[in-house]
Amino acid sequence: MTLLITWILDNLQLLIAGIYVAMSSAVTVHAILWKRDTKAVVGWVGLAWLSPFIGSFSYYLFGINRIQRRAVELSTRKAWRGAERLHLTDLEAAQKELFLTHPQAGSMILLSRHLSRRQILPGNSIKPLVNGDQAYPQMLAAIASAKKSVSLQSYIFDNDSIGQEFVSALSAAQDRGVEARVMVDGVGVRYSKRPNILKPLREAGLKHALFLPTRIPRLPNTANLRNHRKIMVVDGVHGFTGGTNIRAGHCLNLGIKSPAQCLHFSLTGPVASHLQQTFAVDWAFATGESLQGEAWFQNNERCGDSWARGINHGPDEDFEKLSDLLVGALSMARESVHIITPYFLPPAALTQVLAVTAMRGVAVNILLPSRNNIRIMDWATRAEIGPLLEKGCNITVTPEPFDHTKLLVVDDAWSLIGSTNWDQRSLRLNFEFNVECYDRDLAMQLKAVFTEKAASGRPLSLSDINSRSLPIKFRDGAARLWAPYL
Repeated sequence: MTLLITWILDNLQLLIAGIYVAMSSAVTVHAILWKRDTKAVVGWVGLAWLSPFIGSFSYYLFGINRIQRRAVELSTRKAWRGAERLHLTDLEAAQKELFLTHPQAGSMILLSRHLSRRQILPGNSIKPLVNGDQAYPQMLAAIASAKKSVSLQSYIFDNDSIGQEFVSALSAAQDRGVEARVMVDGVGVRYSKRPNILKPLREAGLKHALFLPTRIPRLPNTANLRNHRKIMVVDGVHGFTGGTNIRAGHCLNLGIKSPAQCLHFSLTGPVASHLQQTFAVDWAFATGESLQGEAWFQNNERCGDSWARGINHGPDEDFEKLSDLLVGALSMARESVHIITPYFLPPAALTQVLAVTAMRGVAVNILLPSRNNIRIMDWATRAEIGPLLEKGCNITVTPEPFDHTKLLVVDDAWSLIGSTNWDQRSLRLNFEFNVECYDRDLAMQLKAVFTEKAASGRPLSLSDINSRSLPIKFRDGAARLWAPYL
C-alpha cells in the first residue's frame, strides 16, 4: 500500500493529465455523435479542452440530454385511444379539403401534422383571457363546477393569495369526489417564497408531483431542463393554456409591486383532449401513474368554429419541433406577421427566416418589453435585433408593466398560442405546449390585442441600436454569448 501511495504521489501530475485528456476526449466524442448544432459541438468541445475538468463537468451537468419519454407516451396512449377518434361531418370534411387545397393553409396543416403526430380538430371555442384578472376567475369557476377530474400543470405555482385560492378550490373539488392531480416544475417551484406551494398541497391531501426535481442524485438529469407548460383541464372537456403562471403578480388589479401582463386562453371542444393527453404523459413520466377512463378523457362535443391542434415541444423526441413550425409559418406568410414575446433571442436560423420574410415584403411586427424582468436579456436582445431592423422588421417596445404574453398571428388567419418564448431556452431546452388555430375571427381578436399594446409603445429604429456607446455595445455583445442559457 505504501509503495502504491508513493507511486501515485510521484506520478500525480501525469495521472491528472491523463484524467483530463480522458474526460475531454469523452466530451468530444459524445458531442460529435449526439449534438445536432455544429456551434454547440464546437462550444462544448472547446470548453472541455480549454477549461480542464470544469468544462467536462459542465457538459456532464448541462450538455447531455438524458430525457427519453417516448416509451412513456406509447404506454399511456392506450388511455385516450377511444377519445382520440373523431369522425368529421360532411361539412367539416369539405372545410378540411378546402384548407388542404389552399397553398398556405394546406402546407401548414401537413407540416404540423408531421411534427405533432396529431390530427387537426374542428369545432373548438377558443377565448383569450387578458391577465390573471380574467384568467383566474374563469379557471377557479371551472374547478368549482368540476364533476370528475381536474388536471393542473404550471411552471410556477406561487404560495401567495392566488395560489392559496387554487389550493382551496382544488381541495373543495376533491372533497366532492373529484379526482385532482397537480404538477409543478422542479425549477419553477423554487421561484416561490418559502414555504413553497408543496406544503399547502400536501396539507390539503392533494395528489401532486414535481416534474424533474432538482435534487442529487438526479441533478445531472434535470439541472438545465424545465417543464414550462401551463395546462389545466376540467372533466377532460374544458382546457386552459397560454403563458400565465399561477401567481398574484399576473393580476394587475391587486396592486402587486412589479406585476406582469400576460395572455391565457379558455379552450372547449375536441382540442381539449390534446391538453389532457400532454398532461397525462407528463404525469405518467413524473409519477408512474397512468390516468385512464372517462373521468380524464372524453369524446368532446363541438362547440365553436375554430380548427385547432395541440403541439408539444421538448428536449426529447419532440426536439426542435417548435422551431420547425415557426420556420414553416414564417415561410408561408404573405401579408403580415405579428409576434409578442417577453424574451427574444431566437436561434440564428429563425432570425434569418424573420429577416427574409421581411425582405419578401411581408410586414413583420414584433412587440417586446422596454424593460425586461431579466436585465441581461435586455442587453443580449439589443445585440441581436440590429440586423432585423436593417432588413425591415418592425420592432416596438412597450412600457411597464412587464409583458409576459406569447403570441404569433400570421396573415390574420393562423395563430399560435401557448407557453413558448422566442428564445433558445424555450426552443431547445424547455418542455412547451402550444395550440395552432385556424380561425380568422380569433386571429383578428389577437391582432387587436397586439395593436392595443403597440399603441402605448415606442418603435425601435436602427439609429437607436447604432447610437449605443462602445462600452454598452461591448456589454450587450458579451451578454449575447449567454443566449443559449438565458
